[in-house]
Amino acid sequence: MGRVIVGFFMLMMFFAVRVNASDGKPPVSALEVMRHVSDFAADYCDVVDEYTSNVYIKGKLEVRKKNFLFRYIPSLFKLEKGVKRYMSESYNELHYTAPNIYDQKVVSEYGTIPNGKFQAEILEYFQLNVYAGSMVGERLMSPLSEYARKYYTYTMDSVFYRNDLLSYKIRFIPKSKSDRLIGGYMIVTDGVWTVREIRFSGHAELLLFENLIRMGEVGASDELLPRVFECRVDFKFLGNEMFGDYLAVYDYKNIVLRDSTQQVGKVKTYDLSNSFTLKCDTNAWKKGRSYIDSIRPVPLDRDEWRVYYLWEDRRAKDTVDVTKERSSRFLKTTQNVFFSDLSFDLPKLGKLKSSPIINPFLLSYSKSKGFSWRQDLGLSKNLPRGRSLSVGCRLGYNFTFKEFYWNLSTDWNYCPEKLGKVYVGIGNGQRIYSSEMLDGIRALPDSLVNFNQINLGYFKNLRLETYHSREIVNGLKLQVGVILNRRKALDLPKYAQEGVDLQVPSKYRKLFQSVYGSFAPRVKLEWTPGQYYYMNGNRKIPLYSRFPTFVLDYERGLGGILKNSCKYERLEFDMHQQITLKELERISYRVGIGGFTNRQNLYFVDFIYFRRNNLPVGWNDEIGGMFHLLNGGWYNSSRMYLRGHITYDAPFIFFKHLMKYTRYIQKEKIYGGILVMPHLVPYMELGYGIGTHIFDFGLFVGTEQFRDVKFGCKFTFELFN
Repeated sequence: MGRVIVGFFMLMMFFAVRVNASDGKPPVSALEVMRHVSDFAADYCDVVDEYTSNVYIKGKLEVRKKNFLFRYIPSLFKLEKGVKRYMSESYNELHYTAPNIYDQKVVSEYGTIPNGKFQAEILEYFQLNVYAGSMVGERLMSPLSEYARKYYTYTMDSVFYRNDLLSYKIRFIPKSKSDRLIGGYMIVTDGVWTVREIRFSGHAELLLFENLIRMGEVGASDELLPRVFECRVDFKFLGNEMFGDYLAVYDYKNIVLRDSTQQVGKVKTYDLSNSFTLKCDTNAWKKGRSYIDSIRPVPLDRDEWRVYYLWEDRRAKDTVDVTKERSSRFLKTTQNVFFSDLSFDLPKLGKLKSSPIINPFLLSYSKSKGFSWRQDLGLSKNLPRGRSLSVGCRLGYNFTFKEFYWNLSTDWNYCPEKLGKVYVGIGNGQRIYSSEMLDGIRALPDSLVNFNQINLGYFKNLRLETYHSREIVNGLKLQVGVILNRRKALDLPKYAQEGVDLQVPSKYRKLFQSVYGSFAPRVKLEWTPGQYYYMNGNRKIPLYSRFPTFVLDYERGLGGILKNSCKYERLEFDMHQQITLKELERISYRVGIGGFTNRQNLYFVDFIYFRRNNLPVGWNDEIGGMFHLLNGGWYNSSRMYLRGHITYDAPFIFFKHLMKYTRYIQKEKIYGGILVMPHLVPYMELGYGIGTHIFDFGLFVGTEQFRDVKFGCKFTFELFN
């Protein structure tokens, strides 16, 4: 209690110094007011170090238009026949810790809205810091940001007195029609330059939203915090339209202000468990309406009560046949299997999850890999003391290479507090050629290396891997395991077939008529200095770090264990990091080097951190760490490589002023990559991409040794992803 009083007194002194520092003349323009607001927002953003609050949330949904496609939209819920209005209420405990960490627990809830992602997405709009440079999970550029004057126009709406204090109503208008910008107004108090009220509207994927936030009054303990949130959303998609109206009321119990001697952004410990763990008695969770009625801070209107009465009346009269109910449940499950992520709770087995079978974002296209498709299936079970056991299956097909991929894996997290894990996985790797072919490629002049004209003779592979991983100290993990491979020629090249009279050494004929194995112990060391984390019970959850991640990976193939065992050593080093420059702008880089050494007989060049993935993966993962136009033959054509990648990610780069064409462009990326290896000194690739809520698209240009210039593209779906 004493710490709260001292902190509050220091905050009032801080305001007093700021007021006295003013020359006493009120600003004459909106831009001048916003200069003061932006300067002070940088300090106000971090003044509140921690708080707890009870939060009451009320939501209403009205379905205005719908068609047969409504049931297939993954983020929505199944409608009751003939019902267009729905209602829900919840009572929550919220714990906030700077910087921008929210932990919310539901104490009680009641309503007629079935569980769905749509509700969870709306709750993000109730967890924002008005004085931060970005809003809603760093998706929106705040008009209070110090960089906002580049993207917003400000006008003075009115000047008036509020509670005997001079106040300004400032309107902000985005200079570009972008989903990253918002429009509206704010009411600011002169002298202290804090916000009393802010209303803003904008677009977020398929939503058109309008928010109103009423802040605490000047001098109150919650002056810098919201008291009331109002959020209205319109959802429109392919002839379906739904309207939502939400209200959140805050009741603060404990507000802790930052100590003036504490350096902003400096944390004494990397353990942020206190920020993520809210002390809430789960046994006190209540679902009935009686408890909500007893604590509701604002009364319901007539229409809201009517929604409840009609719903309760339908439940009382519900005499649905059990067989019909099971049939309806089966039909709904079948629809989910094909069009959205599916999750089943199986008694005694665990939770079964499956990615949708018919979903566009499981398909991807690029010039070098063509079209590919992926399907994931997993079963997980939670064990005592935070331990878990999971089994996963991944299936995929690449239409260009006509290759089918499969992988089965098992993870046993036996020591969650130290990230202790045992892994076993088996599957078919990507097709590869042997080191014998490297000698032939090595003998060719650089200008003659054309993988489309060389018959390399590929081998198919069956791969078994097992390892044990555990954290030694915070941020430092050690992984020890074994990799087994069995490789057999896929199709015999013409020169290796019997009865063909070609002047080819006999070793090449025998090469494709044999089966090759490898038994290779592997050691991997991964270090992320300054790793922040929190503990969820006994389970450690890594968060982020201000430093890069370093990886050292060593593998040695031993001879004499399997038939035709390959003897070799593989050593790779990888370093990567993502850095936030300012609001909504990031830069990421990746550097790697690797090579095969101690080569005594035939082996297969199969790097871990320099390989082509022929199945769809996230656009963000690939665009910053892969070469999109590089011929697949180069990945296995050299005993060593050196590569580097850098990516700049921002919402406004080139399309800032193309008004009506850029509303749905949420991000732009500039990408560069370089690769150095024998016969390829160097390969360079540049790229530019745009990201929307429907799809991501990238254009790339690559050159081999500054002579052969290639152009290509990459396209992935992001709708409902």
